[in-house]
Formats: sequence, structure tokens, C-alpha cells
Amino acid sequence: MAIPPSGSSSDPAQLQPLTFPPTHFAKLAPKSYLDAHLSRPEPLRPSGRSPRDCRKPAINTSSLTNCHGSAVVRLGDTAVVCGIRAEILRTEDAVDFTPRTTPEEIYQLDQQDERTKRREEAEEIARLNLLVPNVELSTGCTPSHLPGAPPSTEAQSLSHRVLSLLHISQLIPVNDLRIWSQPPSSTSSSSITTTEETTQPQKPHVRAFYTLHITLLFLSLSGISSAFPSAWLALLAALRTTALPRAWYDGDSDSVLCDPDRRAAKTLKLNGLPIASSFGVFVSEGEGKGIGGREGERREGKWILADMDGFEESCCDEEVTVVVREGSEDGRGMEVVRVEKEGGGVVGRKEMVELVEMAEERWKDWGGILLGV
Repeated sequence: MAIPPSGSSSDPAQLQPLTFPPTHFAKLAPKSYLDAHLSRPEPLRPSGRSPRDCRKPAINTSSLTNCHGSAVVRLGDTAVVCGIRAEILRTEDAVDFTPRTTPEEIYQLDQQDERTKRREEAEEIARLNLLVPNVELSTGCTPSHLPGAPPSTEAQSLSHRVLSLLHISQLIPVNDLRIWSQPPSSTSSSSITTTEETTQPQKPHVRAFYTLHITLLFLSLSGISSAFPSAWLALLAALRTTALPRAWYDGDSDSVLCDPDRRAAKTLKLNGLPIASSFGVFVSEGEGKGIGGREGERREGKWILADMDGFEESCCDEEVTVVVREGSEDGRGMEVVRVEKEGGGVVGRKEMVELVEMAEERWKDWGGILLGV
């Protein structure tokens, strides 16, 4: 009679089934794994969130001591540091400076409607290159980023998107970046004479600008889809804490002087809080349940996921980024600043309305967090 090997059992009831942890199925069949979670009666993503849920960011401001403004933002497994440092650009060193910014001309610009005023200010900032963002992916932030390599395509694309949105949103007023020929406390009608014989007061005029150098460093990156909203949120938090020194042009020394007293520094006055929201379209193998799992409206095999993580991004064929801020022209509702769409053709006009509504909900959450820090 044959003797079974040691440690084995011939009883089928004692045989243990072969099982794998969920992470193995996620790697072997990622779309089927995600589809299985979304096909439940109450759909949940592998992270435990519903299709419409967004993660809560953690924000810490004034983290860097050698910057005029800084912030650290963590969103899921994505962590980014933003540092802002101001440098002085004299008007004679500017390539395309038009000397038309006397107080009288500034007053005439102020009398224009708000849209025209912001547009002209944004054009001046873009013409003089007063905003210089740079996105860096640190070593080890993602497995696909190799150390010692030149700036990746993702980093260059993010830098361009940040700069473009800064100009389109008209976020920073150019008047906060101007440096006058007299101290700010003396730019009124009080007279400053150049010679003893001169009786007419010298009119102040713009002699320099502050140039904001913005560095966004990713310490950890979980998916490119979360990179831009996280970087933009860190930039907003840093701008809200940015304080520029009180500065003026001194004719005797032919230089720009800055007040060392930090209490005299002036914070930036941002034009609203435009917040970016990212969404992904997942085409499943079964039957989806409308936009973001909303009941009542069924669309076969199509799901829209808000705030994707790295795993969900690899399963989605289409991405949409919506930027909204408060305060439309009529004073009601929200204002759509920008919409970016990449790949696929699932999202149409009706779906875009739903996405804007979801972006407005996210603005309320993230805007409250920004205003509280």
C-alpha cells in the first residue's frame, strides 16, 4: 500500500483553497478589479471612496523660512512643497516695458470695468514675465522618475499648465508687484523737489517690479492626474501667505531699497480662489450607474471618478480637469475659469454640466480649508 507523503492529506475536505490577496488581482486584471468594486449595489472604489468622493488635503503654510511664501500640501500619497521668492526687476532691464504707469494712468485703469482691468493687468504680467513657475519631480517621488535625468515631459507640462492658469485666471494684481520711485507712504500729493529752484512736485512713477519665482517640488507623486490639482493647491496656499517687503526706488543711490521691517511687508491680494478638480472616465465591462454613481441615470459601462489615485488613473481612458472659482459677474454662483480634456469621447455637454457641479462641491471643501489656514 502506498503511503502518502508527509504533511499531505488525501481527504478532499481538508484541502485548502488557493487564495490571493486583493493586490495581486489588482495587478493581474486592474480593469476587472475596479469593475468588480463599481458593480456593487452600493459602488465603492478600491480605496473605499464612492465615485463622487474627493480626498481631504492636508495643508501646512509658512514651512520654509527663506521664502516670501511657502506651503506643503499632501493629497493621498501625493506630497508637494511650494516656495515663492521675489526678485527685483528694474524697468530698464525689462525687455518689453511701456512707461505708461503713472498714478494718473493707474487711476484711469481703475475706472475701467473689472474684466478689462484684470485683462490688461494679466497682459502686462505675461509681457514682462513677472511669474516664473518651475515644477520639479524629486528622486524617488515615483518609480518611473529616474535620478539624474533631465526634466521630464511631465514636469515641463506641469510647469506650462501652472503658468498658463496663472495668466488666464488673472490671479495676481500687477499693482501688488509694482515698485514706485517714492516710498509707498509718499506716493500721495506731498511734494518731493529735485532742486531748490523746482517748485513742482515730482510725480511718482514705476521704476521696478517684483518677479515671483515659484518652485513646486514633488516629494511623492501618486498619478499624474493628481499632480496638477495638488500643485495648484500648494501654489494658492503659498500665495496667500506671501508677503513682499516694502520697497521704493532711491534716486540718490540709483537703486531699489527695501524696508527690513517685516511688519511693513504687504501681502498679495488674490483675485479669488480658483481651484482645480480632476476627473477620470472608466469604461467598465458591465453596466455603470450614471455620472459618478448617481442613482436614477444609467449609462452602460461608463463611470466618472472624481479625484483619481494612481491605480484608477491607469484604468481610465479619458481625463477632465475643471477649474472654478467664486464670484461670477452677476455675483451669483461660480465662475468656470478653465476646462481641460484629454482622450476619449465619453464626456459631452450634459456630462460636462455634471462635472462642473462636482467641481463646485469640491471648491466648497477645499476653499474652506484654504481660508482656514
